[in-house]
Amino acid sequence: MTSGIHMPAPMCLIENKENNFIVCPEALQVLSKINQPVVVVAIAGLYRTGKSYLMNKLAGENKGFLMGSTVQATTKGIWMWCVPYPGRPDQTLVLLDTEGLGDAKKGDAQNDSWIFALAILLSSTLVYNSMGTINQHAMDQLQSSTERNPEGLEDSAEYVRFFPTFIWALRDFALQLELNGQPCTEDEYLEDVLKLKKLKKEDKVASEPTDNFESEESFASCPVPPDTDDNKQYNLPRECIRMFFPTRKCFIFDRPTNRKNLHQLEGMEESKLEPDFVEQAKQFCNHIYETSKVKTVPGGNIVTGSMLAKLVEIYVDTIRSGGVPCAESAVEALARAENSAALNEATTRYVKLMEQKVKLPTESVQELLEMHMECETEAHKVFMARAFKKDIEQFLIELVKTLRQKKEEYCQKNELVSSKLCKSVLTPLCKKLEDGINQGIYLKSGGYQHFLDDLNKIKEQYNKKNGKGIMAEKVLQQFLKEKATVGRNILQSDEALTNAEKELEDATAKAEEAEKEKEVQKQEQAVLQQKLSDQRRSFEASIHQLEAKLEKDREELLKENEMMMECKLREQKKCLEEEQQHYTDRLQMEINHLMQEIQCTKSSSWIFSTVLVFIKAFISIFPELLQFISQVVRR
Repeated sequence: MTSGIHMPAPMCLIENKENNFIVCPEALQVLSKINQPVVVVAIAGLYRTGKSYLMNKLAGENKGFLMGSTVQATTKGIWMWCVPYPGRPDQTLVLLDTEGLGDAKKGDAQNDSWIFALAILLSSTLVYNSMGTINQHAMDQLQSSTERNPEGLEDSAEYVRFFPTFIWALRDFALQLELNGQPCTEDEYLEDVLKLKKLKKEDKVASEPTDNFESEESFASCPVPPDTDDNKQYNLPRECIRMFFPTRKCFIFDRPTNRKNLHQLEGMEESKLEPDFVEQAKQFCNHIYETSKVKTVPGGNIVTGSMLAKLVEIYVDTIRSGGVPCAESAVEALARAENSAALNEATTRYVKLMEQKVKLPTESVQELLEMHMECETEAHKVFMARAFKKDIEQFLIELVKTLRQKKEEYCQKNELVSSKLCKSVLTPLCKKLEDGINQGIYLKSGGYQHFLDDLNKIKEQYNKKNGKGIMAEKVLQQFLKEKATVGRNILQSDEALTNAEKELEDATAKAEEAEKEKEVQKQEQAVLQQKLSDQRRSFEASIHQLEAKLEKDREELLKENEMMMECKLREQKKCLEEEQQHYTDRLQMEINHLMQEIQCTKSSSWIFSTVLVFIKAFISIFPELLQFISQVVRR
């Protein structure tokens, strides 16, 4: 899908049929055609709170996502709308409108958890929509969706790798924005309600962090201990939001119109809505457009529409099978799929370019190898642009093997086409000679010289023909070798020559034949050397491109880790100000863990370990290059 294509209306992406999730193939097909990076904005919240209206505004439309006007929930499952991104022609905006949470008729809290989890896992910006103010009830509603969070990550630092930016949209907000009698912003209001209460001493001890980042029962899943006091119950949802959504913002919305007109909100012109609401909705949309980031997965890999389609399938299949959707496992599966697709795409690109560039037969092997080099380089670029770091060396070596095989096929085809062409040139040229041999006209006095003269004419005429390809000399020598035996018979029967002259002519012919054979062998050795040089070049080019790819991935990973570090330090500072020592200590452990990971990523072994695996595999394919590769590695 190009940036100019626009879905005329939303379509169901994940159907919720009797609490059973089903991926809609038509929606996957739409996503699969999007090769651009995608920015995914999802909205979640209680049913009948006007979520769909905001998503329609983000799509630049008044209608699209269904808007109900009764107390029944309208949206079922997750609906998708792919639209061009305003001001970003190289990206696609994917809007996800989710089924309303808390519908009493569903009676299934687990269903709500999966809906909310899918919104988190698939989006780069998550809008949580609720009514009125942020009170403890609103916190508990959000907590009810996150406490069964389907991830089993070890610590919240890991969550930040893939958690979206969080926006809390407060609808029908009727209070004055004030703190301690002073005006405040929406964000200040949000941060104030997220402040933690101090725990009693015994509670602090009970919640002290440990060094076990591998524990499946870490605080990342935000369980509610049965014996906690009111303060811990109060803090729990706030801790979850602060830990897992370090980048957050708040928007408040006045009621758009009077209660009697709410049922026709979808069809109302903006001029008939409350001006403050219209302005608030405009500011909300502009903020989304200006700040939303491209969807990425852990490791910093940018997600395209086709990759998003695979993620949807992976997550839904996991839920349907009774498993727990996990970002890390999904990325591994996505990496395998993308690396395999990158391999196929690169191979297809190589073959397409070779078919465009190569006109067989070529005049030299070097000419073909140079075209192979150009196409191989382009194929490697295609592969590197799409491949994930995970197991990249295995797929790269498979690409090297595949392109080597394709190259040999072109070399063989080049020889075959050239041989056929050379023989087609020789056949009419030697007809007179063949007729003379069959009629015995050379079996008379002076016949040997006559034979040699006719043979030289054939060689002269043959050599004048251009475009015969790389087999021109070899085919000619094979022809001359076949006629050498005939020539000896003619020589022995020629009465015009003495025995001494016959012996001299025979020796001369054999010497010329041996010299030509040596020349053919020399040419074949030169071809082998050219192919060996090409393999050396291919190895160095592969190593260079792999290192460049890994270096780029390292930069992205470092950016990701540094972003996480900034979030943790910012949150730690707030905790210090709130005198939440146990929380501060827990964050310090995560910060230390991140610092170790950053140092590991910066070390030379981060790249070299992957390169070394590739080198070993390359040697197994080209053992003749062992000495050369050893020299390259030492350099």
